[in-house]
Amino acid sequence: MSKLTKNQKLALGKIEAGKAYSLKEASALVKEITTTKFDASVDMDVRLGVDPRKANQMVRGVVSLPHGTGKQVRVLALCTPDKEAEATAAGADYVGLEEYIEKIKGGWTDVDVIITMPSVMGKIGALGRILGPRGLMPNPKSGTVTNEIGNAVKEVKQGKIDFKVDKAGIVHTSIGKISFNADQIRDNAKEFVSTLLKLKPSAAKGTYIKSIYLSSTMSAGIKVDPKSVDEL
Repeated sequence: MSKLTKNQKLALGKIEAGKAYSLKEASALVKEITTTKFDASVDMDVRLGVDPRKANQMVRGVVSLPHGTGKQVRVLALCTPDKEAEATAAGADYVGLEEYIEKIKGGWTDVDVIITMPSVMGKIGALGRILGPRGLMPNPKSGTVTNEIGNAVKEVKQGKIDFKVDKAGIVHTSIGKISFNADQIRDNAKEFVSTLLKLKPSAAKGTYIKSIYLSSTMSAGIKVDPKSVDEL
């Protein structure tokens, strides 16, 4: 096990063992304990009281973060020629259809999000083995299969993200960058948790949000009191 640096020891010393911080406190503290020289991502891990193995307890959705993600999202729009101008105007980084399908078949996946249309999903379905494992397969539930190509591209560019509970019942996502101020981090976190609450499956019994942790790349996790999310 590698030794902690002086800065890491100081950062850990700022977290009180066993304490559940308010979201406001955690949003400020995560900035204090981050010592990376690069603009680290701010992450949230929410453990839900669901059984993801059961279809009626699967939690999956999308959220538009008020302050965006802070990331440059590379978008590929796989669309028919009549939609190409719309996709380009909305800010898509790559626009086309057949040529990109062939590139993907050859192993190219240098994008973050793929948006397409229902009418061409038949062609894209064959790419599932390549796109699926990378989380790039377009899905109507995440808003990436739509005839409103331009709007979909804009939303993704402005900070719309999709998320899905994993096999352990945890939803993990990035909600911003450490360069954001504490209020921006809190606003994004609050919007994310509020969206999770709206998606609570009727079949889920008992405590729905079991725990929330806020962290940044390479920092320790800060336990957040779920009851504090609605506080101003």
